[in-house]
Amino acid sequence: MSSLLSTKEVAAFLNVNEKMVYTLVAEKGLPATKITGKWLFPKQLVEQWVENHTENYPKPLAKLPPYQGLLIIAGSNDLLLDKAISLFNASFPEHTAVFGNLGSMGGLRTLKRNLCHIATSHLLQENGDEYNFHFASNELDSMPAVVNFSKREQGILLAGALTEKIKTFQDLATPGIRIVNRALGTGTRLLFDKELKSAGLNSEKIEGYQRIVNRHMDVGLEILAGKADAGPGIRPVASLLGLGFLPIRWERYDLLIPKDHFFDKGVQLFQGLLHEKEFRDLAKRLDGYDISDSGKMVFPQ
Repeated sequence: MSSLLSTKEVAAFLNVNEKMVYTLVAEKGLPATKITGKWLFPKQLVEQWVENHTENYPKPLAKLPPYQGLLIIAGSNDLLLDKAISLFNASFPEHTAVFGNLGSMGGLRTLKRNLCHIATSHLLQENGDEYNFHFASNELDSMPAVVNFSKREQGILLAGALTEKIKTFQDLATPGIRIVNRALGTGTRLLFDKELKSAGLNSEKIEGYQRIVNRHMDVGLEILAGKADAGPGIRPVASLLGLGFLPIRWERYDLLIPKDHFFDKGVQLFQGLLHEKEFRDLAKRLDGYDISDSGKMVFPQ
């Protein structure tokens, strides 16, 4: 776990007074947690928050080198994406695709620094209808091309014995229910926090809210091992591990591609795979995916 700063320490770090710190928590989303009545601030998340709110971010000193067979993808993780990358590497042995699991916001930041060819993202906008556009326009100097990878069903993974007990979000606050969570900056955490707020739940009263794992599969494995009772994740993980599932919504999971790299050979080959029978067969073997728009250009249209 990253080191925790007190209110006084985070005020000094941000060069503001302590009263302003509380305003930033309430109005600007400064990451914070309250333990035994005192506010504490994970230093690493505070640093990320400062970075995310930095304007006129300096341009990278160097661009990605000309494409020579290494396709770099970074951002939100996904089971079908893992299989698509394996299919790409098997289908095109003269190319290699690698993935950095950084969460949706991490993928955008990596794209901004010109360190990847494709970012994967599923960040739900405030209007509850669209994905990724607002975040990309705020984070990047120019809008990338947006290509749909898939739609997938998000929800709450549940220990099998609790499927009948946890029917609504309010049930997550039942005493004795332990959850495991995803990190700030992931689309899954953004959706989870939005749903908690809509349900009127105080996250501080939910046991395990501050316990973080890195992947959807990690959430499922924690539950399967009996270390947690529930956690946000996607239906494919619940199906593979035999867990219960409380659905929230279908979401759009996209590929964000800067225009400078859109026609790179590896990028084009990867997009092309989304239209192939082999990819569609992979998707059919997993519950919770809709690939009817896979490979479709979302922006520009």
